[in-house]
Amino acid sequence: MSQSISLLFGVHAHQPVGNFSEVLVDAHVRCYRPFLQVLYRYPDFKFALHFSGWLLDFLFEHYPADMALLRDMVMRGQVELFGAGETEPILAVIPNRDRIGQIETFSRKLENRFGQRPQGAWLTERVWESTVVPALVDCGIRYAIVDDYHFICAGKTKAELSGFFTTEEDGRVLDLFPISETLRYKLPFSPVHEAVAYIESLVENSTTNKGIAAVYFDDIEKFGIWPETYQWVYENGWLEQFIQGVLASPKIFPRHYHDYHALEKSHGIIYLPTTSYIEMNEWTLPAGPANAYTDLVSQAKAAGWYEHNKSFLRGGIWKNFFTRYPESNWMHKRMLSLSARFAALPVTQSTNAMRQKLYAAQANDAYWHGLFGGLYLPHLRRAIYNNIVELEALLDACAPRPAFFIEDTDLDGVEEAYLHNGMLQVVAKLDGSASICEFDAYLLKHNFGDTLRRQIEHYYCKIQPDAHEIPKHNSAGIVSAHDRINFKDQITLSDLEIDIHAQNLFYDSLNRVSLIYQLESHDECRIRFVSKTDQCQVVKELELSGNRILVSYDLSGNLAGHMETEINLAMPSCDGSGGCYVKDESTVLGGFGRVLDLADVTNIAMEDVVLQGALLISTSVPIRLYAQPHFSVSQSEGGYEKIMQAVKLKLIWPVTERELIITLEVKGE
Repeated sequence: MSQSISLLFGVHAHQPVGNFSEVLVDAHVRCYRPFLQVLYRYPDFKFALHFSGWLLDFLFEHYPADMALLRDMVMRGQVELFGAGETEPILAVIPNRDRIGQIETFSRKLENRFGQRPQGAWLTERVWESTVVPALVDCGIRYAIVDDYHFICAGKTKAELSGFFTTEEDGRVLDLFPISETLRYKLPFSPVHEAVAYIESLVENSTTNKGIAAVYFDDIEKFGIWPETYQWVYENGWLEQFIQGVLASPKIFPRHYHDYHALEKSHGIIYLPTTSYIEMNEWTLPAGPANAYTDLVSQAKAAGWYEHNKSFLRGGIWKNFFTRYPESNWMHKRMLSLSARFAALPVTQSTNAMRQKLYAAQANDAYWHGLFGGLYLPHLRRAIYNNIVELEALLDACAPRPAFFIEDTDLDGVEEAYLHNGMLQVVAKLDGSASICEFDAYLLKHNFGDTLRRQIEHYYCKIQPDAHEIPKHNSAGIVSAHDRINFKDQITLSDLEIDIHAQNLFYDSLNRVSLIYQLESHDECRIRFVSKTDQCQVVKELELSGNRILVSYDLSGNLAGHMETEINLAMPSCDGSGGCYVKDESTVLGGFGRVLDLADVTNIAMEDVVLQGALLISTSVPIRLYAQPHFSVSQSEGGYEKIMQAVKLKLIWPVTERELIITLEVKGE
């Protein structure tokens, strides 16, 4: 039995495509830079590192000196670079051709910038499906890392997981390293002596006669960005003390993955189930099943049988996010359709700019939500749509689409009608609402329909008036973000009310009863819907004219009361200082975060600095306008918070006005 252990220590650094520059700067100052500076002082501490492509580009542009430091660490043999998809996509949910393109693009970037081509790969969110193996291997990747939980779900015990295993798919062979869950929770949250002692203890507990390895690979943001960690890791010296403790240990030897992989033998064949890390498997479930799952886990832990049986309490899979969140599914299917169009272009028409837009639209963060994940963050969804809308315009210039067509884009059993003219595009749901689920302005590269409905989340049960404090922690370490209950905003029960329908544009009702429309006719610039009852008829038309969409209503029959249409709009400034309502071209009414209730309105402009444009709304007759911000409640590593998802407008007019035209005009700066 070996008396030493190889520490395979790796960290993953990532920021979502489209994240605020101030967030990236803060992350670098509090985490990336001090981490590199500390490690630079200890050249004998070998470790692995993965920076996602977009973040790496940002750091080279803004912090060249720190990247030169990293290059030195690579050149002197201290750092092993890990590959991945260029924009950090979930490889399992993009086409194989894009997997290969993403991985190869990033590998070339590392080779060009650092002179090292990666042999290992970081899997985004450790989402494993065997279908990704061929793309990884075809790009020169020899091994990848996933959680030990993946292996336990395949029948392995923790005592067996001290090296790497081998899997295969479609004739390609790939080796897999199991990341220690225990180390993920100990580093950097436990005191140094406990962490070092635990690694040393793995020598005695191992059941293999092969070279023993302690495998760690996790988010670098735990080392400075998570709550309390900057003071703990740097000011209190945890990281430096940990490195010193490891180097002083007679049993622990920091090694590169590629060195260990070259010298040691596989522990055998393994076939892993489709899964991710344990917490993710909870987040993918709808609220009811997620609560049942967490209750079952809590009962298992209390009864003492969880650790030995957790592989049988697996939860959901990552793709469940597409079934949980229609908005995520819509983005994903729109991206897939553009990927297919791009792949079908002749080589002479395909450009690198198109490819970059496609890859940026595949960045994972805006497609999911849990403790992390950015679906609830409007600026991250906006970054996806910026690239989708811009790529679509580029593709239309090469291979034009029909001005009108119908398809079931999101595969939900309900078709959508597309109407576009090169400047604008509207997509109407043919579900009876005749509402607009996507409203694109190609000049602004923006989808005004990029909203998010409120639905019940599994963490709502934790949001209680008496739960606004961080739980007490009895050990000498600090609390992981997974175990914190903290509130960034005051949250009331009204903030948790769910939306009964999608937050689309032009959702109509007559005396607060939703209208049900049928598609009657269309041409290349107009769609006509009709809603009929025994006593009345409402004809609704959507028309594109240049940079304007005209929505007209024609009422007839025995009518009384009021018509109302709800228009939900994604305005990039949200409730910040960059957006405002302007009435009659000069009267500023305030920001999008305020509530308006105006009578006899015929025009209002929504100006947005972030958008670098405006949306002008006008009506053919005076109407009553009610406006309010639409918030959702989400969780993050910093705590529970309210985020503005849309501006909700309600336009109300008496049915005595039998004809009304509402015009939305897009203006660019």
